[in-house]
Amino acid sequence: MSIQTSTLKDSFVPLNQIRRPIPPVLDHQKIDAMVSTLKGTPMASATCAIEEISSGELPPIDVFRVREEGKDYYFAFGGCHRFQAYDRMNSEKENDGPVMVRCRLLPATRKTLKLYLGGSVDEMFQ
Repeated sequence: MSIQTSTLKDSFVPLNQIRRPIPPVLDHQKIDAMVSTLKGTPMASATCAIEEISSGELPPIDVFRVREEGKDYYFAFGGCHRFQAYDRMNSEKENDGPVMVRCRLLPATRKTLKLYLGGSVDEMFQ
């Protein structure tokens, strides 16, 4: 969670609808700890002490929401380890619906995303 989204309410977005255009660099021990937390048994990692963890949930992920022609598009540039933890949880459970990710949605436009991605952003709206 960031200063920009601290006043926004949590929303839940299906994991498979969030686009992550920048490949992550991952610490698998951190992902293991997050999966453990989602399962209700918090585990400390190198970057998070056990006292800082709420059992069963992860902090919300900042996600840009672009609305065009009545359709929502979701983009995330951070929260890589949390996304991987949700994805792993999805692969471990039986498929009974989409995995919902707790997010803080920031309203954005295609023009805003071009600041991050340049002209390649247009391809993501097709």
